[in-house]
Amino acid sequence: MPLLEFKNVDYAYPSGDSDFIQALCAASLSVERGEFVALVGCNGSGKSTLARLANGLLLPDRGDVLVDGMTTVDKANLYEIRKKIGVVFQNPDNQMVTTIVEDDIAFGPENLGLPPAEIRERVDWALRCVGMSEHAKSGPFRLSGGQKQRIAIAGVLAIKPELMILDEATGMLDPDGRREVMEVVKRLNREEGRAVIMITHFMEEAAEADRIIILNGGKVVADGGRELFKTPEVFTTAGLDLPLPVRLSSALRARGIDVGNPINIDEFVAAAAARIKGEAIPQQIIDNNEKDGGAEEVGGQKDNALDTENAVEEENAEGAENADGEEGRDD
Repeated sequence: MPLLEFKNVDYAYPSGDSDFIQALCAASLSVERGEFVALVGCNGSGKSTLARLANGLLLPDRGDVLVDGMTTVDKANLYEIRKKIGVVFQNPDNQMVTTIVEDDIAFGPENLGLPPAEIRERVDWALRCVGMSEHAKSGPFRLSGGQKQRIAIAGVLAIKPELMILDEATGMLDPDGRREVMEVVKRLNREEGRAVIMITHFMEEAAEADRIIILNGGKVVADGGRELFKTPEVFTTAGLDLPLPVRLSSALRARGIDVGNPINIDEFVAAAAARIKGEAIPQQIIDNNEKDGGAEEVGGQKDNALDTENAVEEENAEGAENADGEEGRDD
């Protein structure tokens, strides 16, 4: 049984006296325990609506939203559903309810009616999980954006949900803050076994997930793993850019320099370094979106080093221009 399942879900927001804006249309998807799923789409695609439907903050107009088999439309299920699914929103300031970090994290467990000893244990554990134990006695509003978001994650984590939904949780952060939060999320998924849905505008973050779901116009238009990057049109037709490493590798391939199929920056750097040194590209990078083909032995590539650097600089500059003005916003 899936942990979370949407079955042909419709949802529309009222607009004016009699009009409606269709946010989701016949949306169907499922998330299993332990999965790391990226949910991507342009503004207005229905991502944030889906997050709110997942834990019963909104109810579907049509279709079913099931959490571990429980329907969200039955109010009797909402207590258990919200213990299983925690949502971290874009602005951490909106989730702070006290003036001390550890008290803020304790708020959720206290509302579950847990005994004080267990609350203390959960607060300490959640702080350790996000690497913020030394800030337990601090005021949350004195922290950096990345630290605040880690505290918001800890507050949700203290409830011990089986699934965490991060709704544009890195949208207001600088690159260092985004990196901090992503490291925490990946560790929680990998080491704690928490299922994660990462709703994001940043395709480099989406590339870190095991699975990517693309929304466009309120519909699920693609659902798959890294092999989706073999068909870039599924991203571009949904108004999305490909991750920068994918664009860089494509630019290099057009110049006759094959660096495999790097999905993230670390993979791209490893592949480019291998080409420059005349070494084999790591097999994992070759296999990212190809199912066949052996390790690629590369020799005599040092003459291409300057071309590699030039292509990287050109594509990086273009990516920076495209990123200017990009802001995370609720859909």
